[in-house]
Amino acid sequence: MKIGIIGAGNIGGNLTRRLTALGHDVSVANSRGPETLKDLAEETGATAVTAAEAARGAQIVVVTVPLKSVPDLPSGILDGATDDVAVIDTGNYYPQQRDGRIAAIEDGLTESRWTEKQIGHPVIKAFNGTYAQDILDKGRPQGTPGRQALPVSGDNTAAKQAVRILIDQLGFDTVDTGGLDESWRQQPGTPVYGNRGDADAIAKALADASPERTAEWRA
Repeated sequence: MKIGIIGAGNIGGNLTRRLTALGHDVSVANSRGPETLKDLAEETGATAVTAAEAARGAQIVVVTVPLKSVPDLPSGILDGATDDVAVIDTGNYYPQQRDGRIAAIEDGLTESRWTEKQIGHPVIKAFNGTYAQDILDKGRPQGTPGRQALPVSGDNTAAKQAVRILIDQLGFDTVDTGGLDESWRQQPGTPVYGNRGDADAIAKALADASPERTAEWRA
């Protein structure tokens, strides 16, 4: 499968490592240019490209950049992707720690709905509460007792299913959070955020979530 990864930080870098190891054709980009990704490309066999090129021919695109940087992504970032491309948003809103105040999110818009509006394409929210090292270390075969599960939310059923299949290949179960307007259940500060539980534990954590954002996670 052709996969584009926009952002080569901890999550993006480790997804590049795992997905290339699984045999996927991965293009990876960051904000500093492909020449800065030479080591990652040599390590993994991924193709280092510009952000504007990452989605070309891609069936899945992962957007894994700081939320404050999403509006700065190149216009037409998904031009050249397949018509049915599934876009994964791994982002989190950290107003105090990094992103500053984003009014629409403070007013109640879910983080991924905001990202969706910025890039002009539906997104599937996944990996946002996952420890980057777990992507390398915690994957287990399907059916393994206690297999770690990840929450996944989004409105497009086909795109969500494509993402869930990919996560299964990486060695994790998934739990459907619902549509993107329910993705607040997996935002920072909720019981599922950073939760390494199995599918039952993740489902319970999602059910226990409150839509009220605590002071730590507000601007």
